[in-house]
Amino acid sequence: MSHFAKVENGIVTEVLVIEQDMIDSGHFGHASLWKQTSYNTHGNQHPDGRPLRGNYAGIGYTYDEEHDVFYAPQPFPSWTLSHTTWLWEPPVPYPNDGQPYNWDETTKSWVAL
Repeated sequence: MSHFAKVENGIVTEVLVIEQDMIDSGHFGHASLWKQTSYNTHGNQHPDGRPLRGNYAGIGYTYDEEHDVFYAPQPFPSWTLSHTTWLWEPPVPYPNDGQPYNWDETTKSWVAL
């Protein structure tokens, strides 16, 4: 079985586990609305070395037709989208000290929990 994301106006509205021939049948809407996605793809990486469309698609994700990738909604206004990984990056890297943190958009910094 494969995973397919239904894309309407550039936004993922549905994700199904389904075979290509069912998508092609038109029973789930026009086949051009559906884009295959892989739950093994994250950050434009895949265990077998062949990432599919940047990231596994989720409802509310954007499909960038020009780059043929899926990416999540922007989590905070200050974060920027990497065009290498297709993940959102904070303006300040997450601390690497083993402690848990939350992002504070007001101060644009990581706050220890």
